[in-house]
Amino acid sequence: MRACIQQRFHQLPHTRFSFLHPPRIHAYTVANVENPSAPSREDYAYANVFLWNTMIRKQAENGDITRDPPLLYYIQGLRTGLRPNGQTFMYLLKALVCGKNVNEGEEVHASVIRTGFASSEFVSGALLGFYVANGFIGEARQVFDEITQPGLVLWTLMIRAYVCLTLPGEALELFRTMRGVGVMPDMVAVATVVSASGLLGDLGVAKTIHCFIEKSGVEVDAFVSSTLINTYAECRSLTDAYRFFRETAVKNTVVWNTMIHQSLEHNNLELGKQLFDSMPERDVASWNSMIRGFANVGQYEEALAFHGALEAGAWIHSYVNNNDLNRDGSLDSSLIDMYSKCGDIAKAIQIFEESPRRDLFTWTSIICGLAMHGHGKKALCYFSEMNESQVSPDEVTMVGVLSACAHAGLIEQGRRYFQSMEKVFGLVPKIEHYGCIVDLLGRMGCLKEAYDLIMGMPMEANEIIWGSFLSACRVYNNVELGEVAARRLLELDPRDPWGRVMLSNIYAEEAKYDRSMGLRKEIKEKGLKKSPGCSSIEVNGSVHGFLVEDNSHPCYNEINSMLEKIEKLMN
Repeated sequence: MRACIQQRFHQLPHTRFSFLHPPRIHAYTVANVENPSAPSREDYAYANVFLWNTMIRKQAENGDITRDPPLLYYIQGLRTGLRPNGQTFMYLLKALVCGKNVNEGEEVHASVIRTGFASSEFVSGALLGFYVANGFIGEARQVFDEITQPGLVLWTLMIRAYVCLTLPGEALELFRTMRGVGVMPDMVAVATVVSASGLLGDLGVAKTIHCFIEKSGVEVDAFVSSTLINTYAECRSLTDAYRFFRETAVKNTVVWNTMIHQSLEHNNLELGKQLFDSMPERDVASWNSMIRGFANVGQYEEALAFHGALEAGAWIHSYVNNNDLNRDGSLDSSLIDMYSKCGDIAKAIQIFEESPRRDLFTWTSIICGLAMHGHGKKALCYFSEMNESQVSPDEVTMVGVLSACAHAGLIEQGRRYFQSMEKVFGLVPKIEHYGCIVDLLGRMGCLKEAYDLIMGMPMEANEIIWGSFLSACRVYNNVELGEVAARRLLELDPRDPWGRVMLSNIYAEEAKYDRSMGLRKEIKEKGLKKSPGCSSIEVNGSVHGFLVEDNSHPCYNEINSMLEKIEKLMN
């Protein structure tokens, strides 16, 4: 980058910086002697610094800092005799954040120290933002610690930096230090600390922060209210979240939407629908939350008691269309997700094809929906169209793509897409992506490759991955690797009998009946029970759930009678 700046400097025409040239200033000074009413030399120096700062700021706003690097303008200004001010460094650091130029940022930091602007709260804030944006939290903290008396803005910036990098413990410790030196937080600082307690997931800490807010007299606005609701929910206490929602006097649409969203996230659709019906005013986010809630009904068995999943979702879709609430297509991704999870993939495809909004979320929803329904090749066709449309995928999209490859048995494409995550799209594979590839390799019988992949993962494999691998070993009767997978499953969850059952089946098929019976006996002696299988069906707008050996359904006798009649007809 430095070489690039020097090369560009020599290529620039002289006129580019002619307004900064000292002879111009000299000419203006002479004119000032002859005409006392003319601007002074100081006036022109100030004007030139202003223009200098403006050029740097424009480069930051335009985003194209490779063609005309902001540091080039800075160096040229210094060579023409200009002295930077606080705004110069703020604009320069902002421009360098856009280009993630760490080395140049450190040079600017050195220049800040040399020119005496390190004590400026605004310049220090810009330095903090630069280091945090590039992931250098240690350097950011060093900048903060070197300030003699940081103001509230800098305290808040540093605390927020820890929150953004998912370091809630450090954020809360710094907040305690801040209170220890007598700095009183405002609404922004309070909301940041509340977010930190949510990340920590400690309900006691969340309640302590809430108690501090009430006693300190800090004004609670809609932002703080919604953050508190999210924090209680993240601490797995929807009850406390709802209690605060009822008690708070600040209830705008954002706060209502936050409470609805958290109700649905915790599978409390009854509360979500009750809140939705009670809202004084609904916006797109309100409808989005409800549609996603109905989508989850089609996915999670905990919500089987809720009536009319697909029918209710279709009613919402009809209402949205009739009232022209989706003119820009902002609800399309949620609608596609809802119809996919409720089983109507044809309707999901129709909405996608008619959608005027082909953004990341819309593409991801249809790709994941098709993968879920086993339409792997069609999902990959859409992914190719997505790339041609210059829309970059995210981690969720790639889960859908790899899942599509697994369902369609496309092993070469799966390997290629997995490898392209980092090389092409700059995405670091997470455990979900490894799980998809292990599933694909297992389905295709590449058990040794799947095992090597699991052992080479940068994180520990979870029970889902080992369970998928064990299922593949069961299909292909690989006793050796099946024993390894079952042993790992037992280490992760000793009370789950599934691994023992699968390994028992593998032994039985290999005629190792003594081992098979030994495992069955162990399951019985320890009183281990498998979770019962569950199925559901929607009839006349109601979703009915059925468990294995469950006779609690109100129509149990009628269902059995009908099954007997069907069995007689078949025989």
